[in-house]
Amino acid sequence: MARLTSAQVAQFEEQGYLVVEGLLDPAADLDPIIEEYKGVLAHLARDLAAAGQIASTYDDLPFGKRLIQIYQESGKVHAQYFDFSLPQGGVTEETPMWVGPAVFRAMTNPRLLDAVESLIGPEIYSNPVQHVRIKPPEHLTPKDDQGNVQLGATPWHQDNGVVLPEADETQMLTVWFPLLDAPVEAGPLQVIPSSHRDGLRTHCPGLPGGLAIPAPLLEMDQALPIPLKRGDVLFLHRRTCHASLSNVSENIRWSFDLRYNPIGQATGRGAFPGFVARSRAHPEQELHDPEAWAELWYATRRRMAAENFDKPFNRWDGKAPVCA
Repeated sequence: MARLTSAQVAQFEEQGYLVVEGLLDPAADLDPIIEEYKGVLAHLARDLAAAGQIASTYDDLPFGKRLIQIYQESGKVHAQYFDFSLPQGGVTEETPMWVGPAVFRAMTNPRLLDAVESLIGPEIYSNPVQHVRIKPPEHLTPKDDQGNVQLGATPWHQDNGVVLPEADETQMLTVWFPLLDAPVEAGPLQVIPSSHRDGLRTHCPGLPGGLAIPAPLLEMDQALPIPLKRGDVLFLHRRTCHASLSNVSENIRWSFDLRYNPIGQATGRGAFPGFVARSRAHPEQELHDPEAWAELWYATRRRMAAENFDKPFNRWDGKAPVCA
């Protein structure tokens, strides 16, 4: 059991975040994910080479350098190719995503769920607001037509603010962990401690990096970087203000961004599929089959493509005075 101590739970409730060092085993829990993604990158390389967008598949390069080279040469960040979620618009039956078994096993890792149980209780639903982030160094990342880095620092936001209002009372928990060491120069998350106590703040669309809390609403002088090592895990309250730092290192910053909530509560993104990750009351409802989980996402992709799905994913229209 990897249950949290009462002191750890108290810190989470007081500060709105908690770091648990060494919760995951780097070799047993993280290396299988890395191996699986090597295959995903190889597939992407073959596709781009066949389309004439890169000159080689760069099989001889290690994962990080290979990804950087492919992104630079193709002139595009192919983040959706690796993600285990769908984009919020323009979904077709060919929209890429990766829902492999190593990803599913990470989401249902017993030690991870033990810690989650300490914070939200034993009836745990895997919320589908989830992502893998593989961020190259910003100085080596392709830019868009406006000269902005295609995949840079994530702006300040609250996870409650990037879902629909139906989830405002949902006890949504964010779980963030790196696949590789994430020192400050690699661009880990930064948080504003205790910011969860001040409720939901206005988010503005269209700011650099996307949906964001404008600077006047933030206590920027209190921002605290959270560097992590492989195996460490960061837990965030749904209303804790957080952002990522820029990756100014020479390697990729690679992380998982998962969310969980008590079973029966709204996920805030009902168009996407979640599942019962743990239930002490009804263990027969738990999902243990990675292929069944993958099919939930494939079926969602087919449905969204057929419907030309274009419903909103958040509440913000940019009309608040602070967004002007």
